Amino acid sequence: MEWIGAGSLAAWVWLALAQGFFWRTDVRLPERADPERWPPVAVVVPARDEAEVLPVSLPSLLAQKYPGRAEVILVDDGSTDGTGGLARELAARGGLPLTVTAPGEPEPGWTGKLWAVRHGMALVRERGDAEYVLLTDADIAHAPDSLRELVAAAHSADLDLVSQMARLRVVSFWERLIVPAFVYFFAQLYPFRWVNRPGARTAAAAGGCVLLRRAAAERAGVPDSIRHAVIDDVTLARAVRRAGGRIWLGLGDRVESVRPYAGLGTLWRMVSRSAYAQLRHNPLLLAGTVAGLALVYLAPPVALAAGLAAGSATAAALGGAAWAVMAGTYLPMLRYYRQPLWLAPLLPGTALLYLLMTVDSAVQHYRGRGAAWKGRTYGAPGTS
Repeated sequence: MEWIGAGSLAAWVWLALAQGFFWRTDVRLPERADPERWPPVAVVVPARDEAEVLPVSLPSLLAQKYPGRAEVILVDDGSTDGTGGLARELAARGGLPLTVTAPGEPEPGWTGKLWAVRHGMALVRERGDAEYVLLTDADIAHAPDSLRELVAAAHSADLDLVSQMARLRVVSFWERLIVPAFVYFFAQLYPFRWVNRPGARTAAAAGGCVLLRRAAAERAGVPDSIRHAVIDDVTLARAVRRAGGRIWLGLGDRVESVRPYAGLGTLWRMVSRSAYAQLRHNPLLLAGTVAGLALVYLAPPVALAAGLAAGSATAAALGGAAWAVMAGTYLPMLRYYRQPLWLAPLLPGTALLYLLMTVDSAVQHYRGRGAAWKGRTYGAPGTS
C-alpha cells in the first residue's frame, strides 16, 4: 500500500506540473482588436428535437450585436417535436435573418450531426461570401457580443479555428457532482495550453462553439473528411491542424449550455455514448484507462484508509498527500462553476462514476448498441 500511495502521489505531482497546467481556468479568448472590416459570418445550428431549449438559445443568436453581415442557418435534423416550426416563430420576433432547412436522413457513413453540418455549410457555400462559419449546438446560449468577440479573436491572432468550452448547466445535485469534473477531465486529456501552441500535436475543440474559417474548412475537406466521427469536435480540430490551420481552445465567458441534466441517468448517457469511441474502441486502451483511473483517483483515499487501519503512517501520509494535491487541482474548476469547494475531496467518487460510465460504454458497444444519440446509433460492431 505504501508503494501504491507513492505511485499515486508521484502521478499527481507530474500531472499538476507537467500536464500543461490543465487544472488552471485562465485560458480565455486571446487578446483581440476590432478588424478594419468585419467579415461576413454564417451561424450553422444543427438541431434534432431541441424544442425544449430553443426558446432560450436561438433568440440569443438572433440578437447578436455583430457589426458586419451575419445570418443564422438552423438545420432541422429529422425533429419530431416541432423544432423547425418553433425556430420560425422565434425568428418572427426580429433579429438576424434565419433560414430553417432540413437535410433528410443521413447517408451511410455519416453521423447525424455532421450530416446536418454538411447541409448547412453547403448553403453557406451557395451564398458565397461568408468568411467564417460559427458552428454552435442548439442548446448553447450566447451573450450579445459573443460572435463579435470570437471574430475579433480569430482576426487578431490569425486563427483558423476558435473554440470555447461552453459553461454547462450546474443546478441539480448530479450536475454539481459530475459536470465540473467533465470539463476538468477533458482539460486533463487535452490541456488547452498544449492545444493552443502552433504546430503542437495535441488538437481539440468544444463542439458547442466553434468559429471556423471557411477557407481552412475547405483545405481540410470538412465536414466530409470527418463524416464518420462520433467525437466530432476533437476530430474537426485535428483535421484543421493537419491541413496547416491554427487552432485555439479555451473556456467560455460568453457561451452557456442551457440543456438540463436533472438526473444521473441523463448524465450517464451523455458520457457513456462516446467514452469508448474516445478510446478508439480498443480493449487495451480501455484496460489501461481503467488501471490509470484507479491508480490516480481511487488509490489515494484507499491508501489513506488502509494506512490508518493498518497503522502505517507512511501509507496514510502518501495517500493523504496525493488526495490533497488532487483536490487542490480541482478547486479552480469548482470556482469557475461557482460551486462549493467542499466538492473537491469528492473527486475520487466522481472519478469512479466516470470509470463505470467508460466500462458501460464498452459493454454497450460490444452488445451492438454503439454510441446512441436521439434515436440514432453509431459505431456498433458491423455498423457504419
